[in-house]
Amino acid sequence: MGSVVKLDIPFRQNTMEARQAALIQRFATERRAETDVFWFKENAEVLNILVSTGAQVPPEAISPFDALYQTLDRRLGFFPQYYRFLLSMCLDLEDLGLQGNMGARATSWVAAEGLVAAELSDLQRAEARRLCLRRGVDPLARDTGLDDRLRAFGSRSTTFALPNKKAAYELTHIVFYLSEYGRQDPALPEEFIDSLQFAGTIAFLEMNIELLA
Repeated sequence: MGSVVKLDIPFRQNTMEARQAALIQRFATERRAETDVFWFKENAEVLNILVSTGAQVPPEAISPFDALYQTLDRRLGFFPQYYRFLLSMCLDLEDLGLQGNMGARATSWVAAEGLVAAELSDLQRAEARRLCLRRGVDPLARDTGLDDRLRAFGSRSTTFALPNKKAAYELTHIVFYLSEYGRQDPALPEEFIDSLQFAGTIAFLEMNIELLA
């Protein structure tokens, strides 16, 4: 530990709210351009974390996304392939306090356009359905077996007894979507819990901090 340098410099932001505002500002304006798909991915993750952890941010903290929110309908029309990122950001911004009904309009449009039917995997369909249900719209009302298929995938524990990063990533996200990020019981079978333990143990041995987190 002798090589660790400790800087006794206080934070420039003295409150949690100020630090959160600075974090949002960095991701929204300083890391990537809005034309970069990774800008959508990073900022959607940041906003989702804030909402899922119950963060209380001042209105000015999310002001860097005002233009995105006001033009979201046009962006969805031009970039329907990114609709999950855009919809996630829109809903999170409203849940963080941004005033408007764009989320309800956007979810209705996504369902009417049948965008969820174009997804290739149950995991992507589950994410899209979760997003739309946040505004009371179910784009997969006829697919009554989606949750059961997700639980069946995760309950095949032998899949996760060997290193398989893609499968482990999907396993964790199934839990996210079924539990509404910890807000409800995902009703996981015991075999599914075994899979999580296997995947977590392998991630620990590999020092895969992202997957462990």
